[in-house]
Amino acid sequence: MADRPGYLIKRAQAVLHQAMLDALAPHGLTVSQYAVLAALGQDPGRSNADLARQAFVTPQSMNTVLRELEDRELLSRRPHPQHRRVLQAELTATGTRLLADAAAAVDLVEARMLSSLSPQARTELADALTACVDALTSGATTGSD
Repeated sequence: MADRPGYLIKRAQAVLHQAMLDALAPHGLTVSQYAVLAALGQDPGRSNADLARQAFVTPQSMNTVLRELEDRELLSRRPHPQHRRVLQAELTATGTRLLADAAAAVDLVEARMLSSLSPQARTELADALTACVDALTSGATTGSD
């Protein structure tokens, strides 16, 4: 198993997730909460459904995450101008400051993860992982049924 790509990707994801949890704990954030803040930092006004997809959680779980962040005054939500039932989320000033601090902690984790790779190897890793994702999401088949 140790040399199978799927196993290695899953193991890397699990180790990265734990390292991110450890780095985000002093900021009072989970990985899902950080993912929401980061997504809103890049693209304010996203909906619950968009954020759930970005954070790899269910819409029901995202409701809980958003409520927790809203209770902490890290984000605010308002009805979408055309779709009143859809709430759009935006970072507050407090949320923006916390995101900056948390992003610095996550950057350190990613730098540590990639520290033994050359810049070329980093690019090749990103390209290879992107190709893997694309192959599995494009409906491509292996040719054997």
